[in-house]
Amino acid sequence: MLKSLMVAKAKEELEQEIFVKEEEKQKYLAEKAPPLNTGGLGLAQLQDLCKELHAKIDVVDEERYDIEAKVMLNTREIKDLNIKVLDLRGKFKRPNLRRVRVSADAILRSLLGSKHKVSMDLRANLKSVKKEDTEKKRPVEDSDWRKNVEAMSGMEGRKKMFDAAKGSAQ
Repeated sequence: MLKSLMVAKAKEELEQEIFVKEEEKQKYLAEKAPPLNTGGLGLAQLQDLCKELHAKIDVVDEERYDIEAKVMLNTREIKDLNIKVLDLRGKFKRPNLRRVRVSADAILRSLLGSKHKVSMDLRANLKSVKKEDTEKKRPVEDSDWRKNVEAMSGMEGRKKMFDAAKGSAQ
């Protein structure tokens, strides 16, 4: 009941405020723009009156344009200052991320839903590598590298390299 009384009182005050603003508006308009008396005026007098009204309208439009330009400028400045304030505050912080351990089965279950029934062992699919295989593939020639450099230097070495490349391409 108290809440409904408060709402009713707020509604009544709002209506009263709207009525007061409307009265103030009417008073201001009565002061600034008195009603026109066009009765009994000749054609020349009516034309003069229209010219005066057009001049006043132009002045008011210029003032309105200037005020709108100032408002737009102030709005831009406010936006820029708000951005600077947010940057200075450091509002854009990265949240601390938590580690979540998820198995391959859980990932597949979440992606596929109830279709996933087979458990997947990722290690079973890996290729086994024996240490002996890598040693057999390595060439036995462990000669002195300086001899190889001396043999390949000069024109004779370049000819040997050219012949070797030519032979492998055939």
